Amino acid sequence: MTATTAVKGPASYFPSIEKTYGKPVAHWLALLDAVGDRQHMQQVTFLKQEHGIGHGHANALVAYRKAQAG
Repeated sequence: MTATTAVKGPASYFPSIEKTYGKPVAHWLALLDAVGDRQHMQQVTFLKQEHGIGHGHANALVAYRKAQAG
């Protein structure tokens, strides 16, 4: 692998999420930890409705966090 290997999967959205919403990814992951007992789509809906995150970005954050826990 080289230093220029592209990030793949949900983490590939992280630069755009930080730029768009002005908060580090760690902020969003901490919010998800608070609702970690909810199902995937319930967490996506939480980010969308309570924090104004777009569907694709919310889904990427939830998928990443669930994969870490997994």
